[in-house]
Amino acid sequence: METFDDGPGGWIGWDARGASVPEIRDSAAISRSPWWVDFNHAPPGAGYLHLLYCLHTTARYYPQKMRDLGIPNRFCDGGFPVDFTGAKLTARLRGDLDPRGAHLVLLAQGKVGGITINSVLTAQPFRVTRDWSEQAITLEPDSKQWACLGSRHDRTETYGWGEIQGLLREVNCDIILVLFPLDIVPAVSIQGDPHRLRAGLEYPVDTARLPRGEVRLDEIRIEFAAP
Repeated sequence: METFDDGPGGWIGWDARGASVPEIRDSAAISRSPWWVDFNHAPPGAGYLHLLYCLHTTARYYPQKMRDLGIPNRFCDGGFPVDFTGAKLTARLRGDLDPRGAHLVLLAQGKVGGITINSVLTAQPFRVTRDWSEQAITLEPDSKQWACLGSRHDRTETYGWGEIQGLLREVNCDIILVLFPLDIVPAVSIQGDPHRLRAGLEYPVDTARLPRGEVRLDEIRIEFAAP
């Protein structure tokens, strides 16, 4: 369980510069727009997303700069398992968010058989309300509840497609609370297919179509299923 009473505990944000330390206020981690556009899963993948809260599940992926800042990853340091099959995740959160059609959902990421697979639990979104609420999701190995993100055209050596059953047994990269899907439209005229370019990096996007606001995460608990 992470209560953010003593720092982020290994939970990080993600912006255009990479991993970032979330603001902690009144024992809550705060994530605010504008958020970085993750273009790694652009079509023919499942689409674009914002990364709000990320927890690496194995130490080899936890950014060294967080260690250099003296920010421990309490999940990695605690030696918790990476088999998330049937795990229950409970979050206490609130916010002021205009999602613009996106949903706050859990992403599970793991390297399985040499390919990194990302899947989002689209069937169990979190509701972001102005009042605090406690909500729970269960990571069932039911493919109907998940969307595999796949890869953009030039990242297929890193990212790919796979079954949720195998991924949940090996969530050895991270879990992330993301906003998905995003409505990515170029803010300038683009010749050809814009999805072959990196949105927000190689061309500006229409920010009026993107989610805006903030989300506050007060507590998050992970209960693993019995072996």
